[in-house]
Amino acid sequence: MPIFPLYYRNSDSYLKRAVVSVLLLIWALTFLRGAPSAAADRFESIKSLVGVDDAMLVADSEGRTIIKKNENKKLIPASILKLLTSLSAFHYLGPDFRYTTEFYLDKQSNLKIKGFGDPLLISEIINEVSARLSDLIGSSIVLNDLVVDDSHFNQPLTIPGVSSSAQPYDAPNGALCVNFNTVFFEHTESGYVSAETQTPLLPYAENMIRARNLKKGRFVLSHLEKENTIYAGKLFQYFLRQHGVQFCGTVTPGRVNKSEDKLIYRYVSKFSLALIISKLLEHSNNFTTNQLFITSGIAALGPPGNLENGVAAALEYTANVLQIKNMSIVEGSGISRQNRVTAHHMLRVLDKFKPYHRLMRRKGRDFYKTGTLYGVSTRAGYIAAEDGGLYRYVIMFNTPGKSTTPIMRKLLRVLK
Repeated sequence: MPIFPLYYRNSDSYLKRAVVSVLLLIWALTFLRGAPSAAADRFESIKSLVGVDDAMLVADSEGRTIIKKNENKKLIPASILKLLTSLSAFHYLGPDFRYTTEFYLDKQSNLKIKGFGDPLLISEIINEVSARLSDLIGSSIVLNDLVVDDSHFNQPLTIPGVSSSAQPYDAPNGALCVNFNTVFFEHTESGYVSAETQTPLLPYAENMIRARNLKKGRFVLSHLEKENTIYAGKLFQYFLRQHGVQFCGTVTPGRVNKSEDKLIYRYVSKFSLALIISKLLEHSNNFTTNQLFITSGIAALGPPGNLENGVAAALEYTANVLQIKNMSIVEGSGISRQNRVTAHHMLRVLDKFKPYHRLMRRKGRDFYKTGTLYGVSTRAGYIAAEDGGLYRYVIMFNTPGKSTTPIMRKLLRVLK
């Protein structure tokens, strides 16, 4: 009798198992060697889309770099710079910050409005505030002038990259502005009318439309001769009259004298800082972003607000909090081509912005901010991973004619 009878009886079976085991081992070793190679090939395919005037940097949820190319090259960021301005605003203003607007009565029965930079003084809000003021003032008092005080920001306030065009992205900044410093209108058979049901077309605005021979759309109120501030006052006056407040005077620029004038109402914005930032990131609003940029400068260095203090505050934040020493910033929205940052700088911004990433626009797994200028296409954001983490990515194309769309398609396929 053989010593190992079972072995001999099943020798074919054992041999088959051994062969299968060896084949599985060979396949596994081949796959393990090939998987990183395949991933590396896919990453190289993505990097091939990044030219000499472009940059890219991708990191996983642990901060490990996955893809990098030209990551330390200073490039024009366009609107992805709004992420940094938003972070700086959270730092200097605090998460509970809300804008205010103050209303005073003086001894000559003038109503005075002092603005503090609220970017969301829109018609619906002005109507609500006017109803409240009507209750406080009463219908028996006849007011003289409506005085508008925009001294909390210096004027003229010129933003690099903002032109004198009639486009909304070129709206000037100021301490007392309404409806993003724009008027939306159209022309009908009966003449010019407002294109917004909540906003009247004031004679003041219609005169500007006719003087400029405009046809339809939006036009920007400039800071020349305090055009934007006077319009704000006239819009407030319109709604106040709708609620029964009487005026016998005009709208005129002036100043509040806090030692003599009586504060009758302080409007506190219903929009939190987080909600303002969510809206500016969704619509990429340059006006709102630079209102926050200037307000952050006031919080850091005191009033009145100006661009120089906004820049100083942002650079102090990048140096002391983000540990970035060589970022070049001239305004906060990204509209200026003088802004220069690196992909590595922007990855630092994304690291810090992570708690707020849900304020960004979202498409599927992608939380993102885009930026576009002539010859510039940028994108920065987060891609949700299967393990619950967040990849962070920065793409900066400064090559004319290039778009971030093809590279994003590849990136979303590779990152799981």
